[in-house]
Amino acid sequence: MKTIIQQPFFFEAGDRAVLLLHGFTGSSADVRMLGRFLEKKGYTSLAPHYRGHGVAPEQLIETNPSQWWADVLAAYEQLRDAGYTQIAVCGLSLGGVMSLKLALNKPVTGIVTMCAPMSMRTTDIMFEGVLKYASEYKRFEGKDEAVIDDEVAMIREQGMPSLSQLRDFVYSVREEVDELYTPLFVVQARHDEIIDPNSATYIYETAESTYKEIKWYEEATHVITLSNEKAQLHEDIYAFLETLDWQI
Repeated sequence: MKTIIQQPFFFEAGDRAVLLLHGFTGSSADVRMLGRFLEKKGYTSLAPHYRGHGVAPEQLIETNPSQWWADVLAAYEQLRDAGYTQIAVCGLSLGGVMSLKLALNKPVTGIVTMCAPMSMRTTDIMFEGVLKYASEYKRFEGKDEAVIDDEVAMIREQGMPSLSQLRDFVYSVREEVDELYTPLFVVQARHDEIIDPNSATYIYETAESTYKEIKWYEEATHVITLSNEKAQLHEDIYAFLETLDWQI
């Protein structure tokens, strides 16, 4: 059996640190290329895993947004404990929502949101995404299709009660976006098949950040960090980071 185990990463390269946050059902693999790119540019990056992510889906469905948020705070403190006093945060999808919330609660030098939702689909549709992740994860493990079908059916039967909490979490952050003053770069894929792309416009127009910019990537889909526009995305994020006031 082929086992795929994704691991968090901590690439130390310079005094400027960037916290990289993955999306729901994602892992550090979604932001690893960005981390390596920033490392070459002299930026340190840390990408944690939220509980239940990067592991078997049976573990995912037993976790909740409060735990994931605690994991983001722990990662922030890990950077602080390692001596990094100036930290920017960059998040994909749910990671973008986490990035906004972090800036509302902790000192952050800059924020990058990538395809971050400000609204959520019904929990039934969200759960279908969980089941798709479960199937893909088990396929990567090398399991037979019959075994996959049986195991995914068991997950379907169990459900994921915390999905309603996830919707509440997103909407609670949405209500506070107008309290943001941190420099902000909003990234959005034009062909986002997962979230409502209008979320990007909401974040950009609602945030009170003195410096903010938004960019639409015309050929990209939701996981923009792995899209065919990732090279340009990397350069754009680096350019934004270079505009920030790093007081080191």
